[in-house]
Amino acid sequence: MIQTERLLLRKPRAEDATGLLEAFADPEAMRHIGDGSTTDLAGSKQAIDRWLARWDAWGIGMFVVERTEDARVLGRTGFLRWDPETWEIDGSETEIGWGLAREHWGRGYATEAALALRDWAFDERGLTRLISLIQPRNLPSIRVAEKLGERYEREVEVHGNPTSLYSLER
Repeated sequence: MIQTERLLLRKPRAEDATGLLEAFADPEAMRHIGDGSTTDLAGSKQAIDRWLARWDAWGIGMFVVERTEDARVLGRTGFLRWDPETWEIDGSETEIGWGLAREHWGRGYATEAALALRDWAFDERGLTRLISLIQPRNLPSIRVAEKLGERYEREVEVHGNPTSLYSLER
């Protein structure tokens, strides 16, 4: 677990599926995530299962973002590992990413969570490079990446979508 001023970042639990659904079922919240697909409660539960399996395999993964004042699940933030040749999951590039329910946008939560995870990844996990894969029109996420210290590196194609790669070296 990682505590910030307003947030608790922790490994997901099965009971988080309902709270995460607020973002997962919203087309606007998912518009710039992957292929933009939304999901239902079963899909939310499957996402948690995938995240926990990745934690077991990689020693890092997705965290649930919980607001400390009321224990409300706001969304998720965390890490994926990508193969830089194919841009498929389970490779050598570590992405830091974030996604919150729309109701919580514009309040600095994504930046607060991502900054804490950036520091944790470098200080506790010994990583030396982080990337963020961001669709070019996702200006709010570009701003979060820049606040982390990431800079535009190049364009890549992820699952057929043109994607901007931002990176940060320790």
